[in-house]
Amino acid sequence: MTFNWKKAALAALTTAMGAYLLLAVTAFNEPGGRAKKCSEVKIDIADNVVDGFLNADEIKAMLQRKGLYPLSKPMESVNVRAIEETLRKSPFVAAAQCYKTEGGKVCIELSQRMPVIRVKADNGDDYYIDNHGGIMQNTKYVSDIIIATGPISRNYARRVLTRVGNIIVADRFWHRQIVQVNVLADGSMEIVPRVGDNIVYLGRPVDVRQKLDRLAKFYKYGLSRVGWNRYSYISLEFDNQIICKKRKRAGGA
Repeated sequence: MTFNWKKAALAALTTAMGAYLLLAVTAFNEPGGRAKKCSEVKIDIADNVVDGFLNADEIKAMLQRKGLYPLSKPMESVNVRAIEETLRKSPFVAAAQCYKTEGGKVCIELSQRMPVIRVKADNGDDYYIDNHGGIMQNTKYVSDIIIATGPISRNYARRVLTRVGNIIVADRFWHRQIVQVNVLADGSMEIVPRVGDNIVYLGRPVDVRQKLDRLAKFYKYGLSRVGWNRYSYISLEFDNQIICKKRKRAGGA
């Protein structure tokens, strides 16, 4: 009887492949592996255009307080659902997703609620309004955000300031140019620009985008020629016109 080396080699190869596939399937069916520990936590915050609300260190601290931060823990003990639920309870988190990957990595992806205006009302209220009209409690300093002052109720903030704030934030020029919104007793508005020593009266908060477009043209074709500080008060209250009050010269002239 002649020994068939080809058949023997094929049989050995088949046996080895079968053992390998068995081990691979077993490892695949045990997420992260029973003995493997989390070696890396990747935190990705989407829409991170406003500094001060969410960052990776704050997310880490939030999970550590709940005993859920996964680094160095066995992958099989990492509870992704508990991590997601904990993060979603934060007033600054709009959505959260957590998942494991091969190699001992845990990924956390977040989107945050975006503040558009900080309200400092006459009654002592101090909070943020997000882009969906939600109230966000005051937290540490946040840069590059418009401040609204005056007799502002929370209903007015949700219903009116959210809309006005979204219009301003959506326009790159006005987002940089407007630093404050003053709400008057009758609900009308003034804006305080960053450039130019004047107050701009919007009147009732309707057709705000059109009023700002009109003001932009006035900046370009009017103030750029006569000087940014020529007028102390600019009114956009009435359609198709701009009313300006000249600044008094020193000595009352």
